[in-house]
Amino acid sequence: MAGFSTPVGSSTPVMNDERPVKSKGKWLQRIASSPTLAQFSRKRAKSSPYGSRSTLSCLSFAPPISENPPAQSTEGTSSTAPVSGPSSGVSSEADSTPVTPGLDTPYYDPMYRHIAIQRNENEAMAGASTLMQDLQQLTIAEAGEPSTSSPDHEIVEDYFSQPMTVKSKPLKKSNFKFWDKMPHEVKLHIFAFLKPKELVRASNTCQDFYKTCFDGQLWTCFDASEFYADIPAESLAKIIVSAGPFIKDLNLRGCVQVEHYKRAEVIVKACKNLINATLEGCRNFQKATLHNLLKTNGRLTNLNLTGLSAVTNATCKIIAQSCPHLQTFNVSWCTHMDALGLQLVIRGCPNLMDLRAGEVRGLDNEDLALLIFETNRLERLVLSGCINITDKALQIMMHGHDPELDAFSYAPLVPQRKLRHLDLSRCNRLTDEGVKSLAYVCPDLEGLQLSGCVTLTDKALENILATCPNLTHLDLEDLSELSNDLLSNHLAKAPCATTLQHLSVSYCENLGDTGMLPVIRTCTGLQNIDMDNTRISDLILAEAATMVRLRSSRTTNPLSRPCPGLRMVVFDCSNVTWTGIREVLSRNSEITKPVDHDNLHRYSFPTEIITLKCFYGWQLTVDEHTKRVLRGDLSAAGRLERKWTEYMMANEEAGAGGAGIRRRRRRAREAQMMHADEEEGGVAAGGGVGRRRRARSSACAMM
Repeated sequence: MAGFSTPVGSSTPVMNDERPVKSKGKWLQRIASSPTLAQFSRKRAKSSPYGSRSTLSCLSFAPPISENPPAQSTEGTSSTAPVSGPSSGVSSEADSTPVTPGLDTPYYDPMYRHIAIQRNENEAMAGASTLMQDLQQLTIAEAGEPSTSSPDHEIVEDYFSQPMTVKSKPLKKSNFKFWDKMPHEVKLHIFAFLKPKELVRASNTCQDFYKTCFDGQLWTCFDASEFYADIPAESLAKIIVSAGPFIKDLNLRGCVQVEHYKRAEVIVKACKNLINATLEGCRNFQKATLHNLLKTNGRLTNLNLTGLSAVTNATCKIIAQSCPHLQTFNVSWCTHMDALGLQLVIRGCPNLMDLRAGEVRGLDNEDLALLIFETNRLERLVLSGCINITDKALQIMMHGHDPELDAFSYAPLVPQRKLRHLDLSRCNRLTDEGVKSLAYVCPDLEGLQLSGCVTLTDKALENILATCPNLTHLDLEDLSELSNDLLSNHLAKAPCATTLQHLSVSYCENLGDTGMLPVIRTCTGLQNIDMDNTRISDLILAEAATMVRLRSSRTTNPLSRPCPGLRMVVFDCSNVTWTGIREVLSRNSEITKPVDHDNLHRYSFPTEIITLKCFYGWQLTVDEHTKRVLRGDLSAAGRLERKWTEYMMANEEAGAGGAGIRRRRRRAREAQMMHADEEEGGVAAGGGVGRRRRARSSACAMM
């Protein structure tokens, strides 16, 4: 049959079509295809870097068919495919010889044989990146060689590589000077959060920081008492000079750098708008320099000249003339002035409310006492150490001259005093007659200090306690003539019992449990009790622990931290033993356990504790116990209290005579070592099993 030829030794006819194969598309010819490419939506590549002959898909971007067809590739050949001309399996028009159809596997260039993908179990994720680098190298190599066959670009891709994107180089941003563009007010607000020492350090950063840090608006309050030891005199004077017009509160307490008169003059010339000034401790401040400071600061309201030798009556006269707004004036321990200077200040300063003149001479002056009575402006009067003050002067301060008396109570009919705090400590010449004048005329009195007035008895305080309902501070230290009757029948029943917070009866050797027990029970607002060198016993400590427990509310939060609610001073009390101290420690670390163990939320923890100052041999244990309680480690505090109790009991047993004394002493030594180990931290401080105890040597029995 025409169009067919039968080869030798074969019965199968072979089709012989001389017509050329018509290519589809614009010179695009599909060589082979794979259904996988349709799923991935990938571009078809011309060549493949793989060495296998599995089914792949390629596209041949071939130019028009040339007149001289190249040699046809057979099935067994592995030569390079022609760049120009039809692919294998396609015959030209001039060739009518039957050909064998091309294979499904596309041809590839032998130069790609050196690319191999190594499947390594440990580097499975690096395979794709390695292949990509190789393909990029090949692409660069092909781009370097001149192409003689086709000007078109060849696209080399695979299944695993991702399209390459060239990152554009970011543009360099212009340098924006943020600090220079910031308003000056904002800069000052930022630097206002720094402390003076930090401002000085920041000023060394740059010139702009230096200018801003030493701006006077940041130094309106200059308190050199916090850093005077760390700054030289030149720097201190420089800061004050630069910020002088802005300084309103000046505190040079303890600044020995300004003792030189030249530095003091520089400071005085710079500061002209002071409102509060403290020059305490500037001992070498010259008189003329101080007077210039007072004359140029007429807005002063608080002035502290404690201990200045330059203060005289002339200084007080300048204050009376130049500082009419003065409210607080402290001239304690100024030995070169007397009561005459105080009279000038009281007359010239109508707003004066706080006068502190401790150890000033001439307080027996009746004219000064009468002036204080007539003005009746003082709310705080400190006359501690004024040994010249007498009963007559104190009576004139309270009642004036020859006051009218009430017919029933014999109380003076005078205006009520505005005194809130009165300090008459160490005024040895005062007796009951002078102190009794405070009764009935000082209803607003909150603080009364009479320590060191050794001649006072119960009669001086009975009416005062009954007529001062706002009393919160009462200092009766070293009044050896006081008795338990004053505490039990007057203080415990006084209207100020519920408001009393601070009580000092130290060195009142006649006071004991009879007087202090009612006070502890009724004065439930106490925060500080000084009872050293008295006759109190362990009963007072136990009652104080009970009082604190009843007045404070307990919490069920195990993470809460207690705070000190009562401070007690009980050293040198012969009747106080270790059992009373142990009672306080036990109440401080007490955890109340519920009866029903299923309700664990019913565990309660203390919120207030008692801090103790006791016998020096027990103080270390007390301090360690308090430290653990304050940090919330109540279990460690309870363990320390139990170890200390065992040690004290064993120590008492060892001191007893009779049989078994050696055994008791051995137990005492063991208990002492266990207590010492627990006091150093025990398990809570990293101890426990395997902890090596520090070597200790026992003290000599004779010492």
